[in-house]
This record gives sequence, C-alpha cells and structure tokens, in this order.
Amino acid sequence: MDRRELLIGVAASTAALGLAGCNTTGNYVSALAPMNEEFPVPRVNMARIPRQYHRQRVQYETNKKPGSVVVDVDQRYLHFIEPDGMAIRYGIGVGREGFAWKGTASVGRKAKWPTWTPPSAMIRRQPELAIYRGGMPGGVDNPLGARALYLFRGGRDTLYRLHGTNEPWSIGQAMSSGCVRMLNHDVIDLYERCKIGSRVYVS
Repeated sequence: MDRRELLIGVAASTAALGLAGCNTTGNYVSALAPMNEEFPVPRVNMARIPRQYHRQRVQYETNKKPGSVVVDVDQRYLHFIEPDGMAIRYGIGVGREGFAWKGTASVGRKAKWPTWTPPSAMIRRQPELAIYRGGMPGGVDNPLGARALYLFRGGRDTLYRLHGTNEPWSIGQAMSSGCVRMLNHDVIDLYERCKIGSRVYVS
C-alpha cells in the first residue's frame, strides 16, 4: 500500500461509496450487484480483480483541489479528490505500451451509454472496425461501457476518455488504446461525482 494512503473502516467506506447490498470481506467488496440501467450492468465478481484495485476511500496527500481527478498510470489508480485529505480510489486499466497518454486536461463533456467512434488511426490498424466509422451505439457490447468522461485541452477534444468497460478482468492491466477504463459500476459512481470542467491530471 502507498504510504500516502490508509484504508479506513468498512462501515464508513461502504456507506460513503453506496455499496449497500454488496458482500464485503475486510475492507474490500467481494461482489458488485447487477444495476438497473438502460442496458443491464451485470454482477462483477470482485474476487477475480486484485484487491488493491477495488474501489475504496483512502487518505491521500495532494495539492490538487477537491473535485479534481488524478490518474496514476503506473500504479493503475484513479483518485477522485475530496476535502480534508481524502480521496476515492478506483482501479483502472490503462494504455498498452506505445499508447499511454499523460498530461493535464479537463472534463469537456459526459455521456451515459456513449456512442463509440474509433479514430481513423485505429481503423487503419484494424480495418474491420470501419463498419463503426459512423459510430457504434451505446450498449453492453460498446467498448466505452456505461459512461464516458471526455478529456479536453485548450477547448479541443483530446480523443482520450475515462470510460467503462465490458471486460472487468482488464482492470489493473495495460492493454487499452490509451484511454482509461474502469469497471462500469465505478465509472457510474465517478460520473455522478465529477463535474464538467473538472481538472484531470494523468501522470
């Protein structure tokens, strides 16, 4: 565990993170229940995801303002900064070698069950994706999952997103095309907390 972080009690963590109804073992959630959404969000067996990547509230020393998002690519963590030296920490999947993006941006827009449009460079690498050039509608098979937060810099879309995934086993891995992926349960939680204009620091 990072020396900056200290897990707090189960009761506080569970109540604060809206995890009522889930089974817990120690400080960790062992299962995330199905969610009633526009499209079904299935149960996630958290026993298959390393414990350090389970959502939890932690102590976190930073000079970033509450409401900011700090992404640690190497550690595979996303922190949503709260007041009083606390943060909500989520496990994430990140870009594979040669695709990882780092920098500072802001949340330019947010979307529920977003349309996915593969960039031209991705279509060149994977021509079979050309059928989605006009966009793949949101749904359970969409690679952006249940929510997406779009990162902008200088008023322009960077083409990088914080988004959900239909591959929960990929959390903690470096295998995406540069975007930051989260469990659908977690990105839904972040979507509700994070506002348009929030600063996002990726390092």
